[in-house]
Amino acid sequence: MANTRSALKQMRQSQTNRLRNRSRLSRMRTAIRQFRTKVGEGNMEEAEAMLPKIYSVIDKTAQKGIIEKNTAARYKARLTKKIK
Repeated sequence: MANTRSALKQMRQSQTNRLRNRSRLSRMRTAIRQFRTKVGEGNMEEAEAMLPKIYSVIDKTAQKGIIEKNTAARYKARLTKKIK
């Protein structure tokens, strides 16, 4: 347990940031999962239409520092490869 006022504040901020980051990461993973489902079903046109939105979600997640820049690039490359 924190002893100082600043440590208590940091704990509150950490918890808020953790919850915010979890929701953003979950949003990204859900979008990727939906894309993979469309590809698995053979709906390539719908999957291609989803791709720019998924790129945006991945880029925003990387921009916020939740995932690394290279991890985002890897996700995007693999999703593009599935379309091909």
